[in-house]
Order: sequence, then structure tokens, then C-alpha cells
Amino acid sequence: MPPIALPHDAKAGPTKSEVRAVVGSKLALGPDDHFAEVGSCTGAVTIDAAQRAGRVTALERKPERLETTEKNLAANEASVRADVELRNAEAPEGLPDDADALFLGGSRNFEAVLDHAVETEIDRVVMNVSRLEVAGEATAAFRERDLLEEVVQFQVSHGYELAGATSFDSDNPVYMLVGSATPETDENGDEIAADGGEVDR
Repeated sequence: MPPIALPHDAKAGPTKSEVRAVVGSKLALGPDDHFAEVGSCTGAVTIDAAQRAGRVTALERKPERLETTEKNLAANEASVRADVELRNAEAPEGLPDDADALFLGGSRNFEAVLDHAVETEIDRVVMNVSRLEVAGEATAAFRERDLLEEVVQFQVSHGYELAGATSFDSDNPVYMLVGSATPETDENGDEIAADGGEVDR
């Protein structure tokens, strides 16, 4: 994939390229996937997903940020393969009901968004958090909804020259919550309960 160009600034973000690489590996988007995003901002994750997925629905509640998403998306038109819909909407109301993967780039209304993920059985859910206290709240919310598969904490440092040698500047740590709202099934396609047995219908 070609590097993403972000010529327009939203005064927030973008999600760093190294972080996007990890997000992409967890979402594992394919050409048949419908990807939904909450909080598109600069459009960095939107564009990255649009290079891999078949459909993308990106929500942004602030009109000026949605305009930035649109402009940056246009700047990467040659590498976009997905059908992309940008919505000026507040999550969860503006979210589609048929998404295969969901990314939350912020914590606003995240519990209601996770409820939507459970109701619509979204297969892959990834949420990025930069504040420790919010990470704890989000982890609890994922667990309460039986969504949580893993929590990843990572930090990226970039080298710079200092007195003829190399030193490093560190970005803020990122807490990434990864999960799924798709029920597990056995080899016969029967849903597996949390205790390992079959679900009664």
C-alpha cells in the first residue's frame, strides 16, 4: 500500500502510522468487509481501511473535522478501493447495522457504541485509548459485555540526532482494546456458551 497523505489538518490526531499498522493487523480487513469508524477526524484510519475493505462508513460529529476527512480522502483517491460513506453523526445513532469491523478512536459515548456492537454482533472491535483511567473503564466495559479478547499497551519512540549520536523522543503510550461480538460456534455451527456448553434456544 502507498503511504497515506494527510495534507489537511483537523487540529486533532492523526492516529500515528505505527499505531495504524497495529490497528490494521487487529482488524484484519478484507475486500468483503464493511468497516465502521467512530470519530474519523483527519481520516487517517478511514483511508487506511478504505485501501483494504470493500465498504467504509466513517462517523464524525464535528462538521469541520468531517470536511478534513473528506479532503484527505480525496488526496488519496488513487489508493482507495472501498465504497466510502462519510456521516456527520453522533455514535451510536449513525452506525450501520451490518458492519464486520468497528474502530473507536475516542472514548465519547463508548459504552453505547459497544452496546451497538453487541446488538449487531460485529466480528472485530478495536478501541484506542490514551488515558490510563479511561483505559481501565473501557476494559471493564468490554469485559461486562463479554467482548474482550486482549488489551495491548505499546509505545513508539522516534530517533533524532543529538551531539553526533542518536537519542529518542517517545510518543504517548496507547492502550488498545481488541474484541469480538460474534458468538463462538462449534464445528456444527452451534453457539458456544461462556461456560463451554451449548446455548439453549
